[in-house]
Amino acid sequence: MPIDVFMTQLSPTMTEGKIVRWLKQKGDQLESGEVMAEIETDKATMEMEVVDEGVLHSILSPEGSTVQVGAVIAVIAEEGEDVPDDYAPPASGEAVTSQPETPPAPESAPVEHEAVQKKTAKAASKPASKRIKASPLARSLAKKLGLSLSAIRGSGPGGRITKADIEKASKAGIRLGLGEAVNTPPPRPLPYHEDEFEKFENSMMRKAIARRLVESKQHTPHFYLNADICMSRFLDLRAQLNEAAAGSFKLSVNDLIIKAVAKALVDVPEANASWTQTHTLRHKHAHVSVAVAIDGGLITPVIRYAEQKNLVEISVEVKELAEKARAGELQPEEYTGGTFSISNLGMYGISQFAAVINPPEGAILAVGATEERAVVVDGEIQVSPMMTVTLSCDHRVVDGAVGANFLAAFTRYMEAPASLLL
Repeated sequence: MPIDVFMTQLSPTMTEGKIVRWLKQKGDQLESGEVMAEIETDKATMEMEVVDEGVLHSILSPEGSTVQVGAVIAVIAEEGEDVPDDYAPPASGEAVTSQPETPPAPESAPVEHEAVQKKTAKAASKPASKRIKASPLARSLAKKLGLSLSAIRGSGPGGRITKADIEKASKAGIRLGLGEAVNTPPPRPLPYHEDEFEKFENSMMRKAIARRLVESKQHTPHFYLNADICMSRFLDLRAQLNEAAAGSFKLSVNDLIIKAVAKALVDVPEANASWTQTHTLRHKHAHVSVAVAIDGGLITPVIRYAEQKNLVEISVEVKELAEKARAGELQPEEYTGGTFSISNLGMYGISQFAAVINPPEGAILAVGATEERAVVVDGEIQVSPMMTVTLSCDHRVVDGAVGANFLAAFTRYMEAPASLLL
C-alpha cells in the first residue's frame, strides 16, 4: 500500500512549512535515516529524514512550495509495489499548498539557507486513511472556522476528532491556506512602479512574526505605563561586580534587568499572569522571555526560574541561548513557555518605545537607553543617568494598579541594585 509523507508540525508555532530543497528524487531508493528534504519552518531550516523505506514514487509539492501542516507532500511505494502513476493520496484534499510563482532552478538554492544551522527532525510517514475520523459536529465547526482536519490530532476513541479538538486547534492557529486570518481582506494594488523597488520573499519566520503580531494587537487589549529610573547606583554596582570578576565573567545591563524583573514578579505575582477564555493563570515562577534579534527576525529564548538564579547563572544562560538563537539551534522548550517578556533596544540608542505583547504572556517590558538628563533632586537641577521603561499590559489580566505596582517594585530594585544580590 502506498505510504503518504505528511508535512508535520516541526515547531510548536508552525502552521506551514516551505520546501527549500528535495534531496531525493522520483524513483530514488529510500533508506531509513537518510535526509529526504530541507524544510523551512517559522524558526529554522530543518532536515526531514526518511522513516519508511521504499521507493520515492512521486513528489506532490515542488521546491519553493509553502505547504500547510498535515498536507501530503510525497508518496512512497513499498519494495516491489506497483503504484499507478495517477495515484492521488486520499488525504491530499484536506490541506492547501501554495506553489511558487516560478519553479526554482536547481542551481539557485537560496544562499541564506546555507548559513542557517540545520536541525534534524523525523517526518511522520504513515499509511493514508480513506476517511479522517471526526464527529459531525467537529466537521461542521472545522468548516466554519476554516480548519484543516488533516492537521489535527483527535483525542477521541480511535483517534476520532472531537469538538474540543477543533476548539483547541482554533486557538493554536492551525488554519487553511498560508496561516493568515480568515477575514484578511484581499491585497490592494501597490502604488509603486515595478522598477522603483526590490522584492524579497517573506521567510517563514517573518510570516509567523507578522501573524502573531496581528493576532496580538487585534485580540489583546494593550495599555501602556512608563517609568523613569535613575541608573547611578545600578551602573556603579555593575562596574564593581565586573571589576571584581577580573574577566571570569561580564555582566550586561540586561542580565541585571532580568533579575530585577524576576524579583518584581515575585513581589507582584498578579503581573505574572496569562489569560484564557475560562481562567486567569497566575504563574508560580518567573520564566522570563528575552527578545533576541537574529537574521530575518526575532526570537525570545526563555530564562526559566529566573527568580531562583543568581546574576552569574542568568548571564551565562542568556549568552548561551543567544548564541544558539543566532545559529538556529534553539529547541522548542528553549523559546516557549515564557510568562513575561523583556525587549531592550537601549543598545541601539532608542530612548523609549512600546513593545507588542507576546501571547499568552500578560505583559512585556520595553527598555530604552540609559542617557544623561537634567533632573530635579531636592529642589536643585542636576545631571543623572536615566532610563525610561514602558510596560505593555494585557488589560484582561493586568489592571492599571497592578501594572503600576510592578513598575514601582522594578524601579526599587533598579535604584537599590544591591538587593539583586540577596
